[in-house]
Amino acid sequence: MLLVLLQFLSVAASSSLRCDPAFRGACKPTVEEKPTCTSILLSYCEDMAYSQTIFPNIIGHRTREEAEAGAEYLLLSVVESLLGGECNPEVRMLGCSVLAPRCEAGRALKPCRGVCEAVQRRCGRAFQAIDMAWPYFMDCDRFFFSEQEGCYDPLEGLSAEQRAEAADVLPPDDAASVIHFVHHSNAQMISVLKRTEERCSDIARTYSIGRSADGRELLVIEFSNNPGRHELLEPEMKYVGNVHGNEVLGRQLLIYLAQYLCLEYRLGNERVQSLVNRTRIHILPSVNPDGYEVAAAGVQDSNYGDEQEGLRYDTSSIGRNNAQNVDLNRNFPDLTSVVYRRRRQKGYRTDHIPIPDSYWFGKVAPETYAVMKWIRSVPFVLSADFHGGDLVVSYPYDVSKHPLDRNMFSPTPDDQVFKLLARTYANAHGTMSIESAQCGSSRAFSQNGTVNGAQWSSFAGGMQDFNYLHTNCFEVTVELGCERFPPDEDLLTSWHENQEALIKFAELVSSDWTCSPTSAFSLCVCVCVCVCVLFLRLIKVSRASSKMRMETESRGHEYQSEGYATTLPQLKMETTGGS
Repeated sequence: MLLVLLQFLSVAASSSLRCDPAFRGACKPTVEEKPTCTSILLSYCEDMAYSQTIFPNIIGHRTREEAEAGAEYLLLSVVESLLGGECNPEVRMLGCSVLAPRCEAGRALKPCRGVCEAVQRRCGRAFQAIDMAWPYFMDCDRFFFSEQEGCYDPLEGLSAEQRAEAADVLPPDDAASVIHFVHHSNAQMISVLKRTEERCSDIARTYSIGRSADGRELLVIEFSNNPGRHELLEPEMKYVGNVHGNEVLGRQLLIYLAQYLCLEYRLGNERVQSLVNRTRIHILPSVNPDGYEVAAAGVQDSNYGDEQEGLRYDTSSIGRNNAQNVDLNRNFPDLTSVVYRRRRQKGYRTDHIPIPDSYWFGKVAPETYAVMKWIRSVPFVLSADFHGGDLVVSYPYDVSKHPLDRNMFSPTPDDQVFKLLARTYANAHGTMSIESAQCGSSRAFSQNGTVNGAQWSSFAGGMQDFNYLHTNCFEVTVELGCERFPPDEDLLTSWHENQEALIKFAELVSSDWTCSPTSAFSLCVCVCVCVCVLFLRLIKVSRASSKMRMETESRGHEYQSEGYATTLPQLKMETTGGS
């Protein structure tokens, strides 16, 4: 009996006290504090258009500390990096409207469902690309409200430029079916490439070769009848743009080319279908997305009062280098000088030259490193690298064979092949081979729109010499015009000037060259020999690639220099013993 009484008293003591009307004054009812507006102290939400929020928030966090410690806020802090800069800042701001809702007159305002749905339509694919579901706390039906219920636009804090980018300027359904001849931001470029992949998934695939110094994705789109798979004797070629961030026309042309190949293949263009079915084409529109962002930020209103003229782009060298101030086209190993030092040795070679140990003690930009890994992992036969500032096709070598003469003709052993490649692009271009159209410093040395790199202006560390000497890939450099950052209204004209050249150049590794009675016999023989040489190079590269495989080891090279330090995976390579 005593035990039962003790248990009863224990339960009674642990239960909460109740106020009975008969015992007025014996106990007082608890008064809950009324929520009030408070300053937004979440650092990732400080750029919202409002400054006051309220707790509990829409998903039930009762305090700022609880919201800050939650997985939802952690996701907002890393979402830009996860998505490679795509859909930033609109996804983050959408999340902030839930975690730190707008507060006026002591009550939380409701974010609009329509805005949420627009962002999800545009950015849902970006989450799918990294195998991640759309975040639950940004569920448009659950946490966002209709205009009839009274709501506010959570993206109203975006600048005019950011809002134009966040809007569906390129609608999801036609981003890959309509070519918009305008400049594309990094986020828009990635979006177009991803949507092109979706529209032509049977022939297109996107993949990343790494990230820039500021963490932006270096995205490639490839076209093949078996994307993602190397097939024996199917030649592999690449187009590369925007090595210098302020030279943007090549970047735009390659975005248009990707859309064009997808569109024309689906429309039954036999020429494009033959090219894609017999060649594996890799397109890297931007090697230097960080530099591009700096250059694009240099938009200048130079209309001098003429509203019809609009915004013009700054054509200075701002944005040329990467975020670490490294000129990427001077950052590759100088293998040409190695060849020159060894040319008097018996049996010296000009192919598959190892990288000197000394190279790794200097600055190695992450973009350079990513491209080096890429060209070692794929047996490329042919390549073109697009620049701006002149109108000419340059071919190796870029380094003068005489150190005191910066304008000496310095050919490779495959000079005739390189001249054929350069002439093919220049002659197919709308104006490049016309002498009166020439511009820039190459005019004194070029012949019908082509020039030997060293004869034009000698420099070391270039990408085209490295491609040729380290992997046997034949690369030329295409200078697309003297205006490095042309205005939008010039982009359509530039596309028409380069469209045929882009296709014809790629066809060099896949076409069947035959002699017809009306063809010039000598030219036919030259072309046949050149194509045979390219295929032989392909076989050599395929064999060599098995010996020169890339391995990532647990330890890494630490590259340090003034202004930055970064750790990159180690390339396991043959070396020259420090020569």
